[in-house]
Amino acid sequence: MTTLAPTLSTRYFPRTAGWLRDLLLITGGALSVAALAQVKIPLPFTPVPLTGQTFAVLLVGAALGSKRGGASLVLYTALGALGLPFFAGGASGLAYLSGPTLGYLAGFVMAAYLVGKLAERGLERSVRTSLVPFLAGTLVIYLAGAGWLAILFGFEKALTLGVLPFLIGDTIKLILAALALPAAWRLVR
Repeated sequence: MTTLAPTLSTRYFPRTAGWLRDLLLITGGALSVAALAQVKIPLPFTPVPLTGQTFAVLLVGAALGSKRGGASLVLYTALGALGLPFFAGGASGLAYLSGPTLGYLAGFVMAAYLVGKLAERGLERSVRTSLVPFLAGTLVIYLAGAGWLAILFGFEKALTLGVLPFLIGDTIKLILAALALPAAWRLVR
């Protein structure tokens, strides 16, 4: 009887295990970003805090791939918008989405998808080559985040509020994500 169970489940429900695994990975990715969003260092000269989210977004995209990585960040944003304390420092709600960090949240989804797409093409095979998709993902986050800040405050302020203060920290997060990637692969597999 026990030898028939795997055969029956694979024969009649071949996609159930894959679908459930995808759901768990997507949810785990969203929870990882939410956990690292709680690492928040407010900077007095900008409305955008320094958080661990960028690190998590890059890692989730590379480890889960484009579709699951992007879906994970959509789920993260939706759960935070619905009131779970998922955003930086435990913030939540729809009002948070209209603030200065909206562009960054949108950029997280795009970055996870792009990093995942580049990883699927083999650019995350080593620590050295994973820097390319991570850099591309970070640039997407900056473009979306600073783009939204430019709408709110103007182009020059967008650079001084939303890009320049974060360059060193994001470079460190990018390198740390590359170093943590092999561990993330083991968790996904």
